[in-house]
Amino acid sequence: MAVRPRRPVEGRRILDPSVTDLRVNLLDLDILRHVNNGVYLQMADVARWNYLADLDGVRRLGERRWYPVVAASTTKYRRSLRLGERFRITTRVLGWDDRVVYLEQVFTRGDDVCATTWLAGRFLSRDGSRVAMPDVIALLGDEAPAASPPLPEEVAAWARAVDVAQR
Repeated sequence: MAVRPRRPVEGRRILDPSVTDLRVNLLDLDILRHVNNGVYLQMADVARWNYLADLDGVRRLGERRWYPVVAASTTKYRRSLRLGERFRITTRVLGWDDRVVYLEQVFTRGDDVCATTWLAGRFLSRDGSRVAMPDVIALLGDEAPAASPPLPEEVAAWARAVDVAQR
């Protein structure tokens, strides 16, 4: 992982997917010689920072002293990733409400889906207060949509089940 974020992507918008290409290293493996389930979460974290970097969000958020935190996540594992394999994580925003942003992160190796993560994230200020998602969307998107796209029903049901959905 890099110490500095990657460069922003000119013209990138909030709803555009962000791609992170990685390769499985020895320390990513568990005793069964495939990627450890906890490492998937670390890799997803790197891909989310890349998503923010693509939008110049690392700089913009830093200027406001805002930072993201995970409120809930669920990962469905389908195929193992093994030592030396190259894979891709595609991160995209599915929608948001006043408090939470909903993301999907899909791990693929070629045409094979290896894992899918749904994540609900919040943003906090360094003083500990919550930042309203519409404020974050406005900050990150020069041409941000005025309203969230409708969440897929299965994601909305998940958000209710893990108690992060807007009340």
